[in-house]
Amino acid sequence: MRAFVVTKYKEPLQEADVPEPTVGERDVLVRVEAAGLNPLDEKIRAGEFKQILPYKLPLILGNDVAGTVIGVGTAVRGFKPGDEVYARPDQDRIGTFAERIAVAEGDLALKPASISMEEAGSLPLAALTAWQALVERGKVRPGQKVLIHAGAGGVGSIAIQLAAHLGASVATTASGSNADFVRALGADTVIDYRTQDFEQLLTGYDLVLDSIGGETLEKSLRVLKPGGKAIGITGPPDPAFAREAGLNPLLRLAVAALSRKIRRQAKKLGVTYEFLFMRASGDQLRQITTLIDQGAVRPVVGKVVPFDQTPHALQSLSQGGIRGKAVIGTS
Repeated sequence: MRAFVVTKYKEPLQEADVPEPTVGERDVLVRVEAAGLNPLDEKIRAGEFKQILPYKLPLILGNDVAGTVIGVGTAVRGFKPGDEVYARPDQDRIGTFAERIAVAEGDLALKPASISMEEAGSLPLAALTAWQALVERGKVRPGQKVLIHAGAGGVGSIAIQLAAHLGASVATTASGSNADFVRALGADTVIDYRTQDFEQLLTGYDLVLDSIGGETLEKSLRVLKPGGKAIGITGPPDPAFAREAGLNPLLRLAVAALSRKIRRQAKKLGVTYEFLFMRASGDQLRQITTLIDQGAVRPVVGKVVPFDQTPHALQSLSQGGIRGKAVIGTS
């Protein structure tokens, strides 16, 4: 089976012949037809997460998949060969930059009927991130004010639509050239990050979804109203994440130190900061499927590249310039 693997951190992906996936009794074997490209893939390749995600090399990358079921484990009841499906595999079982992948039944959902394989392949990680930030943790309600950074990106483009669907007033940061695009997604207020300072223009927000970090995260705390919450998806990781990830005591202390400054700033302002490292969930994907097929949320695919261009496409992510997601198409 062909796949693209990390053989050494910080080096380009290498195409290799790898063993066929092992299919457990509750696993579903999927022929990969589309795989989303994510900044997470590039960060793993660069070794940025090797302390908290101790993958063994060589490692097949890829965190999004859409494809067709070609086999099921003996205990699988919810899927059958021929089903069109999509998933974000569990973080311990990534590997969608390959011809086939075995996915746990609980992480899988039927593909939305109204969209293409490439569109479905763009969704799982970004849509689950948006869902877990806005619905699960943020508990966004009608009338609340939500700021979503990088609104034209993969997570931002889905989060804007979901927040608007939930009845929130949505502000976002984007380049001026993307202003009309993010407004069409549901943004009420658009801040041109190149010429405007969102901290000077926004106040009294209930929730911020931050995908940038650093100074942007610190400024985001100051646009929240008392009791508000900032959720970061690029870090720094917090003690709650360290506990949930089962890190050893030494690593827990190190993680706590990484986020100590931002947590202290948040506490002083009467707000909170949480780090979100999204998790796989077939149940949540099924709820997202309903929104997709109802037309409440639509995938945004800015670029589709062939399978053999995966290494170049992954390294090109940092250059930006893509609305929504870039997707590998294998069909």
